[in-house]
Amino acid sequence: MSISIYFGRYCCVWPIDILLNNKMLTSFYFERYLCVWLIFFLLGLGTLLPWNFFMNATMYFTSRLKDSSSVNSSANQTEAEGEHRSVLEAKFNNVMTLCAMLPLLLCTCLNSFLHTLISQHLRVMGSLLIIMFIFTITAVLVKVPLEPLPFFSITMVKIVIINSFGAVLQGSLFGMAGLLPTSYTTPIMSGQGLAGTFAAFAMICAIASGSELHDAAFSYFITACVVIFLSLLSYVLLPKLVTNAIKSHTPDTYTDF
Repeated sequence: MSISIYFGRYCCVWPIDILLNNKMLTSFYFERYLCVWLIFFLLGLGTLLPWNFFMNATMYFTSRLKDSSSVNSSANQTEAEGEHRSVLEAKFNNVMTLCAMLPLLLCTCLNSFLHTLISQHLRVMGSLLIIMFIFTITAVLVKVPLEPLPFFSITMVKIVIINSFGAVLQGSLFGMAGLLPTSYTTPIMSGQGLAGTFAAFAMICAIASGSELHDAAFSYFITACVVIFLSLLSYVLLPKLVTNAIKSHTPDTYTDF
């Protein structure tokens, strides 16, 4: 008796007796395919990195929402800085949180049904590609002058998209890790824990470079694009690495579709 386990386009057929020997499989993976563990860590980093990058860039976003009239008047007055904040600038954090958490909640619930309609490979690859595309647009818009209201609207739409697909990505990754020994859930959670630290460190480096705020923001968002791209590449390699591990361990029970 055997069980078929799918990784993207690949199918691995494991006999029951091998699956039951979880300790043997775990040690085998860690000894010969540590890169699989590292890939799950990188994918975990990619799930929460987008939202953390947006949260740490609040100073850049609010600077783009300042009214030109209030900026000019503040140069000739000694009033408190808070009195010069525009409506969009004052409401930015609250609206951003709402646009992030509500789609995250809805898409996390929908993910329970999506797995029967959309393949795991498409959910993970599609989510990573869309998130990388959104960050590319964000980096480009740093160099594009926009009025506060259009910029505010575009930013909120991007936050909704990133958190929606981030929820799908996160659910898909945990489902994929559930097919492997339990040790592989740890790197995903560790990567998610590092996401906030990495985003904050990237922002500190961007500001410490001494560049103008817009130039620092451009470098900051390009860094996010690079990390998401590396996550995308790592996922492309993941099915082959896992199936190669199984093939070398149980060559007679391996099927490549």
